[in-house]
Formats: sequence, C-alpha cells, structure tokens
Amino acid sequence: MRLARSTVEYYLANDAAAKPRPPSSTPKKLWERRGVFVTINSKGEKGEYDQLRGCIGFPYPIMPIVEATIEAAIAAATEDPRFYPLSLDELPQVTFEVSVLSEPREIQVASRSELPSKVVVGRDGLIVERFTRSGLLLPQVAVEYRWGPEEFLDEACVKAGLPPGAWKEEGTKVLSFTADVFGEVEPRGPVVRKPLADRWGYA
Repeated sequence: MRLARSTVEYYLANDAAAKPRPPSSTPKKLWERRGVFVTINSKGEKGEYDQLRGCIGFPYPIMPIVEATIEAAIAAATEDPRFYPLSLDELPQVTFEVSVLSEPREIQVASRSELPSKVVVGRDGLIVERFTRSGLLLPQVAVEYRWGPEEFLDEACVKAGLPPGAWKEEGTKVLSFTADVFGEVEPRGPVVRKPLADRWGYA
C-alpha cells in the first residue's frame, strides 16, 4: 500500500522522468508472481472515499507483486482512459487500494445456466472473454453495488463490450479469481485489509 502511494508521488514529482525501483528492503513474499490491481478513490457525495479515480492492473501473474504494484499504481494514476491524469496536488485528496489476485481459472459447468450458482459475491472477481474482447471486475465491485451473481455476470459482459447475458452463450469464457484487498482508511492514513464478505453480509 505504501509503495503504491510513494510510487505515484515520486513519478509525478519527477515529471514522469523515471519510475522508482523496488526497495531493497522488499520482503521475499512480495517477489512472488501474482496479479495486482491498484485502485485510486476520491471523496464522494457522502463524504467517503468511494468515488473511483483510477483503476488499472494485471490479472495474471506475469511479474512479482512489488513490480506489478509499481506499474499498476502509475497506470491507475496517469493512464486510465476514463479519467484525466492525477496531479501531484491531488494526491493528498485520494486513497489507494491494492488488490492481490489469485490466478484466474475458467469456471467449469455442464450447462451455461449453472454459472450464477458458481459465483460467490464477496469472494469472486470475474473475467469475461469472447473473441478479442475481455472485461474484468474485481470482487469488491459486486459488493459495492450489491449485485447478485447473475447481475455480476451481466456487468462483467458489459465491461468486456458485450451485451448483458453474453455469458449464457457458448464461446464466452468466464473465469473467476479471489483477491486480498488492502486500502487506506483516509489519504496517507492507516492501512486495513478489507473483509468484503463480512462487511456487507454476503455469505
């Protein structure tokens, strides 16, 4: 978490001239290859840090956690096409969240109608792939919007640029993954692990 924030601060302060390298004190476990997403939130209408400001990452374990965090933090701050790049002055007004993913696995079912029964809101994230299209939703997204499994599948299809219900069609691949999610309570504040299922009462 602290690496995500300090990376963006360093990158913006140096006018994107150089990316920081992993600290020499990085624990051994953070050199494990895992998928990583960094989410940046600003304060919403209710006064909570729940307004998306940027989110980018790597769904597959193509690099160590520490390196993926650096790359994803910079991308979330400066390359998310939905938002203008984060400024150095804005940093004290946003929170950072890091999701460390398990390796995505295709959900195996005998019938497409069984897919909703295999998705657990509060535990699973989803990836939908069809032809050249792909869309990913982190586990916390379904929890925040209080979607049921079928709606979660529909929204993952929409994220991939497909119509809702495309998960019912043969040829659409649906993968699931879990995530350990850590976030700042407030900008530069305490870091907590987010218990998605318990917090929202999902089983």
